[in-house]
Amino acid sequence: MKNFGISLLAALFILCSCENDKADGNNQEIEVNEDISSFKEIGTITIGGEAAAEISAYDEITKRLFTVNNSNTNQIDVIDLSDPASPKKLAVIDLSVYNGASNSVAVYDGKLAVALESTTNKQENGKVIVFKTSDYSVIKQINVGALPDMVTFPPDGKYIMTANEGEPNADYSVDPDGTISIIDVTNNYAVTTLNFAAFESQLAALKIKGFRISKKAKSFAADIEPEYITISEDSKTAWVTLQENNGVAKIDLASKTISSVFGLGYKNFNTAENGIDVSDKDNAVSFTPWNVKGLFMPDAITSYTVNGTQYFITANEGDAREYDDYADVARLKSLSLDATVFPDAATLKADAKMGRLNLVSTEGDTDNDGDLDELISFGARSFTIWNGNSGSLVFDSKNDLDKRSNDFGTYDDGRSDDKGSEPEAVVVTKMGDKNILFVGLERTDTVIVYDITNPSAPQYLQSIKTGDAPEGLLFIPAAKSPNKRSLLVVSSEGDGAVKFFQPDLL
Repeated sequence: MKNFGISLLAALFILCSCENDKADGNNQEIEVNEDISSFKEIGTITIGGEAAAEISAYDEITKRLFTVNNSNTNQIDVIDLSDPASPKKLAVIDLSVYNGASNSVAVYDGKLAVALESTTNKQENGKVIVFKTSDYSVIKQINVGALPDMVTFPPDGKYIMTANEGEPNADYSVDPDGTISIIDVTNNYAVTTLNFAAFESQLAALKIKGFRISKKAKSFAADIEPEYITISEDSKTAWVTLQENNGVAKIDLASKTISSVFGLGYKNFNTAENGIDVSDKDNAVSFTPWNVKGLFMPDAITSYTVNGTQYFITANEGDAREYDDYADVARLKSLSLDATVFPDAATLKADAKMGRLNLVSTEGDTDNDGDLDELISFGARSFTIWNGNSGSLVFDSKNDLDKRSNDFGTYDDGRSDDKGSEPEAVVVTKMGDKNILFVGLERTDTVIVYDITNPSAPQYLQSIKTGDAPEGLLFIPAAKSPNKRSLLVVSSEGDGAVKFFQPDLL
């Protein structure tokens, strides 16, 4: 665990600069002395029940937070954040009139972009609606691909991007292409939507690197399911997670093309440093080696640059395909194991051993004889730092997220058989001369904070208790914050709470 030597950085002088503070139109620099290992909750607001607070975006001009609310409704809740210690619901943007349900929001320079999937037919094309943050009037409606699951602006605000997941219907009779849409804000919101058909010829090579195509795939392009987007600091490159495919796509924004697709490979849980708890029925929490591999299958993604090298960071959640006509998940005890490879199969199938572990049932039969020669599970139970150019692994957090959650008292042993702490969200930010990473864990209701200034040797800083099932993380730097202090905003879909965290002053 040498990469995780505790380095609390008890004192850090933070210099926050804002090139153009939209709130008052003045260039300014803000000097704040903050202890970055001391984030504490300063305010909270509950906007509904389950699914009420998935993703939030902040507008520094109006000092408003815009939060997706799908809790028995279809709207964006507008929160007055002028006092983060006392947030107040200000207004509602009703989305029912647009024949779409919101999945994601993003803000840039007074513009709110909302990604909407079709409410009449999920396999039809979705749309992005751009509102003014000041009065919620519509600026533009743009058609994009099917099921836009995430929307974002690059740092320069010239484009709006969506990851269009393109999920099949319940019986798999209709499966639209998974696509990525690039909307040119500077060209009257002209849209370019990219699919992955051109990469089908690379499938054999991609499979060697752990890239997956479903047994039910109608085509390579239809099977791809883009999930989440991050864009480089120079606004020239984007990386998009392809969660169910265990891959990441690299996008050249200047040419509006997909330049690369990376297969992310497998994680070996049969080592001490990667050891996991595989049973929810063993009456214990024990992170030990098991003869099983994990597909990274990342959900959220973020990126940063160190010494001219670009990196992207993934939250390796894992995700099964479960439909009426097809499912690729099954418990180990229900599957046939190769007797030569697993002579102790009967023992392994006990509930207190590996029997309860959910596996990717369609993977692992390497000799095609009907039994499993390898055991492949969902997710890597970690965050990973990857080289942005090559897609090669630079650092993986091993089993640190589960162990830290257990030490913090939030680990849920009831999820040991199914992806553990379940890393859901990641966001990286610059604080002074340090690069700080926040990792949201859906099943342990925790955010864990690391200093990742050295990409190959992150240092643990702090664990933070959140609401139920944190889904969205948002960092507001002091220069843009309503109280000119750094703010971490955590939106939790389990209880509909949005919580605000701030570090102590020194």
